[in-house]
Amino acid sequence: MTVTTTTPSAGAEGTEPYTVTLAPGVRAFLQPDGGWCLNNAGIVTGGGRTTLIDTAATERRARLLRAAATEGGGPVPTTVVNTHHHGDHTYGNCVFPEATVIGHTACRSETIAVGHQLHATWPDVDYGDIAISPATVTYSDTLTLYAGDTEVRLIHPGPAHTVGDTIAWLPERGIVFTGDLVFNGGTPFLLMGSLAGSLRSLEILRELDAHTVVPGHGRVTDPGAYDVLERYFHWVGELAREGHAAGRTPLEVARAADPGEFGRLRESERLVANVHRAYAELDGLPLGSPLDLAGVLGDMATMNGGKPMTCHA
Repeated sequence: MTVTTTTPSAGAEGTEPYTVTLAPGVRAFLQPDGGWCLNNAGIVTGGGRTTLIDTAATERRARLLRAAATEGGGPVPTTVVNTHHHGDHTYGNCVFPEATVIGHTACRSETIAVGHQLHATWPDVDYGDIAISPATVTYSDTLTLYAGDTEVRLIHPGPAHTVGDTIAWLPERGIVFTGDLVFNGGTPFLLMGSLAGSLRSLEILRELDAHTVVPGHGRVTDPGAYDVLERYFHWVGELAREGHAAGRTPLEVARAADPGEFGRLRESERLVANVHRAYAELDGLPLGSPLDLAGVLGDMATMNGGKPMTCHA
């Protein structure tokens, strides 16, 4: 995989976004270190048009994305694809009033239902002037867009990270934007999705045979990232089955777990949320069924040393 990085220099971290050129007309907008609310986006330009894949959590960061998209006289984005409804991927939609926003049907309905979701979780963050701007074009299974001659194929994998996920696949480029189906260096988060569905999403991603993988959070990677996630999901499933059978709570299971190789992943407090989701599936609830958000967030805070999770945006 050959990439070109601009501002800051290759290997730079910090918290300010930078872009990575993946192919002619295709860039990733990366927000290190990929922690809570520091998501990635995509910029696909061709035929005098620009398509974005996701936006950002704050007005300031979305305006940085807009500047990156139009750098050097590039066309103002007229299409935004949301990979799911979470605010770090959708709040910045309002900074692109010229754009048609596209997402899965459930992405639209969830965006409307949760509203200013990040404000409720992290009320002290300076989000700027955020107007909730849900998708105005939706699809159910697949939808194909074009940025000039570049095909952008949207695929819904079923409930996985959320109930309304979208994979954005550029087949001629061998590049896939996964949204939060893939975290690179961070702990996956299944609270609003499905453990079984997340394993299924990895099968779909593997079948695409992409050589470049842009995760929802973390650095650009390759399909080897799927292997780590698959092991993690199987580990969570095993923990949940044993804990469920023994009558232990998800918090008890998570606190007693030896993370082994997964101890290096950021946001380890997400484990308890993932066990909650696995318990729901063991109880026979439909994939993606709503859980007790306040209760799960409380358990995550306990796992985080008694402190709420930190929003890095």
